[in-house]
Amino acid sequence: MKCDLHVHSIHSGMCTVPLLNRICRESYNDPREVYAILKRKGMDLVTLTDHDSIGAAEALRGYSDFFVSEEVTCRMPSGTTVHIGVYDVTERQHVEIQRRRDDFVRLLVYLTERRLLFSFNHIFSSLTGRRSADDFAWLEAHVPAMESLSGQMPAFHNRQAAHLARRLGKSSLAGSDSHVLPSLGSAYTEVPGARNKDEYLAGLRANAALLHGTSGGYFRLTRDVLCITSKMFQERPWTLVFSPLALLVPLATLAIFVDEGLFARRWSTRVGSSQPRAESMESLMSRPAEVCAWP
Repeated sequence: MKCDLHVHSIHSGMCTVPLLNRICRESYNDPREVYAILKRKGMDLVTLTDHDSIGAAEALRGYSDFFVSEEVTCRMPSGTTVHIGVYDVTERQHVEIQRRRDDFVRLLVYLTERRLLFSFNHIFSSLTGRRSADDFAWLEAHVPAMESLSGQMPAFHNRQAAHLARRLGKSSLAGSDSHVLPSLGSAYTEVPGARNKDEYLAGLRANAALLHGTSGGYFRLTRDVLCITSKMFQERPWTLVFSPLALLVPLATLAIFVDEGLFARRWSTRVGSSQPRAESMESLMSRPAEVCAWP
């Protein structure tokens, strides 16, 4: 069975770039269009991983081959921010996940206790800001899976992520991280022999998945940003006054692409050195009830 494990829709909220966060969305994808395109591209299962939202589920929950997931924006003990993919969640679990997402330790305890599959996404990316060596220690000790092939990340980033996943014995996942319709299915995860969602997820946990697709690049990034810009103009016609600035998009995406490469090289080099040890799960579980309690 095949599934693109990193997909966004209009429910991912507003863009996080200052100023643009008032007028431009992260994605303008309609969930039903996303579903239809992914099925045409051969996906046996469909999930959406919107930022801190499961709003797309309302439109798709009637499909037997759809399951609910999300990409959680989480604060690490070091103060950095990471994106964590959490798969096959209920509405109640989503509420509790969101309640805990500003404290990685509390979130980790909950995800582990509920036996939910979760992954660190684009670990060598600068998209969420700075990184800390401590983040990789937490990954090594407690996170069961890594996004090792992203349809938006450069090839070097994906190679280093895949190498780290193998070295740490983590399950490897792939997804397009598509914010626009043309990029859907550019990377996906296959579990050979799986016959249903439960067997598929079991295969992911067992690190029995095959990763397919292509890495991101400058031209795909530029195209996707221009697609989002076009959708913004359609949704808010008054923003057309800024349309001349669209000519600067290729320069902006070039700067992003170069920065991503430098960031990935810096951290993939550092991560091989000695890392601080993360707290054990036994220690986390023994913390006071107000820290680790779950309903």
